[in-house]
Amino acid sequence: MSNLIRGIRGEFHLVRQALEEHLNSINENTTEIQALFDYLQEMEVKVEKMSQRLDNLQLGMGFNLEKPQIMPLNQTERKVFLVLYTEEQPLSYVEIAQKAQLTNSLIPECLSSLMSKGVPVQRNFCNGQLFVKLDPAFKEMQAKEGLINLSLESFMVKS
Repeated sequence: MSNLIRGIRGEFHLVRQALEEHLNSINENTTEIQALFDYLQEMEVKVEKMSQRLDNLQLGMGFNLEKPQIMPLNQTERKVFLVLYTEEQPLSYVEIAQKAQLTNSLIPECLSSLMSKGVPVQRNFCNGQLFVKLDPAFKEMQAKEGLINLSLESFMVKS
C-alpha cells in the first residue's frame, strides 16, 4: 500500500510539475501580449500626434480641410461661375459680362449672390479697376469633387 501511495504521489508530483510549466508558459505569453499591447498603444498615440501635426501643417499652408457648403446656383450664376472657373487670370466686370453674354449691370449682383451662396471669390484692385477670380484652392476642389454641378443638363434646366 505504501508503494501505491508513493506511486500516486509521484504521479501527482509529475502532474503538478507539468501544470506549473504550463502556468509559466501562460504567464510568459501574457507578458508578451501585454508588451505588444503597450507597444500598439504607444504607436496609436504617435499616429494621433502625426495626424494632428499634419492637420496643423495643412491649416498653416492654407488648406481648407472641410468641404465648403455651396447652395444651388441659378442659371445666371452658373454662367458667371463657369467664366470665372475657366479663367486663370482675374477678370473685370466688363470681361465677365462679355464672356457670359450678360449685361454689365448684372455682374455685381450676380457676384454678390455667388459669394452669399458660399463660392469664394477673390477681389483685386489694379489701376483703379476691380478684378475678380475664384479662389485657387476652391477651383482645385471643384475640379476634384464637383461641388457645383456644371453638367450640360444643369444648363438646360431653368432654375
